[in-house]
Amino acid sequence: MASKTYIHGSSEPEQDRLSRLNSLTNAAFIRFLEINSSDLILEIGSGLGILAEQLSKSLVSGKLTGIEISDDQLNKCPPSGKTLEFTKGDVQFLPFPESSFDKVYGRYILEHLPDTGKALREVMRVLKPGGEVSFQENSILLIDFYPDCPKFKDIWKKFALLQHKLGGDAMIGIKLYSLLSEAGFINIALSLAPEIHWFGKESFEPWILNLVKNIEGGSQQLENHGLATKAEIKAAIDELIEFQNNPIASTYFYWNRAKANKPKS
Repeated sequence: MASKTYIHGSSEPEQDRLSRLNSLTNAAFIRFLEINSSDLILEIGSGLGILAEQLSKSLVSGKLTGIEISDDQLNKCPPSGKTLEFTKGDVQFLPFPESSFDKVYGRYILEHLPDTGKALREVMRVLKPGGEVSFQENSILLIDFYPDCPKFKDIWKKFALLQHKLGGDAMIGIKLYSLLSEAGFINIALSLAPEIHWFGKESFEPWILNLVKNIEGGSQQLENHGLATKAEIKAAIDELIEFQNNPIASTYFYWNRAKANKPKS
């Protein structure tokens, strides 16, 4: 979504990074959602619409509606059809009647919102009684490496600080239980989606490349806010590239996930 809290913008390199990240993470998230073929589903913060298109293929009498605020991303979304459509809108002011959807989900979206509570209240409003909400969110500091990558970790901490300065929250994933509870959801269940990659595993290089592109995409903002120098950013990237070529390297990261329901009455 286009937001002042979104560090990376919507440039072509960033869209390419997001597309590659979808390839790495979509299958596990689709299993987590447990979609029924008749579900009426809302995806908040659709981005390029890659995940929504994949999910819509499992629908028969159901339909998936994706909402996205960025024109750049909406223009790249797949065409609408019988089980899929995209619309422009703000997740904090959803343009749908009450009790419209069986399920609502979002990924990597809450961290960018200036008012998460307002967005969750809107999700509650458009869900049918008993309907289900699902989120997968970042807590970006839940990351580790062996051998260690201290220069990268230092820059990664600066990313978290930058997002806070811009009004977002890079550690929102560990707050999902609290946020959903405060918004009135029930039956809250938490889980982790691990990203464990090691030298020789097919996903290892793409995962490290995603981290490199993350730093490159946010480098100007880090510099503009006085959080890192060009030399520090380059050192972090060089360290990751060296790590990628290390035959004993392994890395660990965890997405935070949550499911919950709207009360039936």
